[in-house]
Amino acid sequence: MPKQTFFHLPKEKQGTIIQAAKSEFSRVALHEASIANIIKEADIPRGSFYQYFDDKEDLYYYLLHQIADENNDRFIAFLQEKNGDIFETLLDLFQYMIQNHGNEEHKSFVKNAFLNMNYKMENILANDIYQENKRSQYIKMISLINTTNLNVKDEQELHHIFKIIMAVTFQNLIQAFVMDLTEEEAVTSYNEQMELLKRGVGKKENSANEFS
Repeated sequence: MPKQTFFHLPKEKQGTIIQAAKSEFSRVALHEASIANIIKEADIPRGSFYQYFDDKEDLYYYLLHQIADENNDRFIAFLQEKNGDIFETLLDLFQYMIQNHGNEEHKSFVKNAFLNMNYKMENILANDIYQENKRSQYIKMISLINTTNLNVKDEQELHHIFKIIMAVTFQNLIQAFVMDLTEEEAVTSYNEQMELLKRGVGKKENSANEFS
C-alpha cells in the first residue's frame, strides 16, 4: 500500500501519479514496467516516488486493489438493484466489466495482469473479498443474496456456492480479456455457464442417460 505521504498529497496530484502508472502498466507487464517512465509522465522526482511507494510493485498492487474494491462496490449495488438475485447480479456485473473493453488503456492493463498472473495478483483480483480487512464487505454481500431460489441447506452451503460462482466468473473474465472475445461472445459463453450452474449438472437416478 502507498505510504501516508501519498495520501497527504492533493487529490489532483494523486490522480496524476495513478494515471501515469496506469499508462505504464497498460503498455507493458509489471516486470517490464519502468519507474523512469512513470515519474516522467507524472512530472515528479525519483526521490518523491520512493516517498510515496516502496517500489513499482507497491504501486501496481495498489492499482489492483482499487479495481477489486470498485468491482466489489458495484457488485453490492447491482445485488441491491436485483433484489438479491445472484445470477442476474453477476450477469450485469460481467457485462459491465466486459464493456470496459472499449477503454483500450483499461483493457491493456487488465490483459497484462491476466497474462502475467501470479498468486498475489489472483488473490487480489479474484479473492480480495475473503481477506480479513474485507470481511465486513463480504458479509454484506452474503447477507444481500436472496436464497429463495437457491438449493442451499444452510449458510455454509451458501458460502460454497458463492465461491464456485465467483470462480467461474473470474475464469470467464480472464478468457474474455486474454482471447480478445467480443462482448457478445464473452457474455454468451458466461450466460451458458451460469445457466448450467442454475440447472445443476447431476442427473437424478431415474433420468435419461443420453442426450436428447
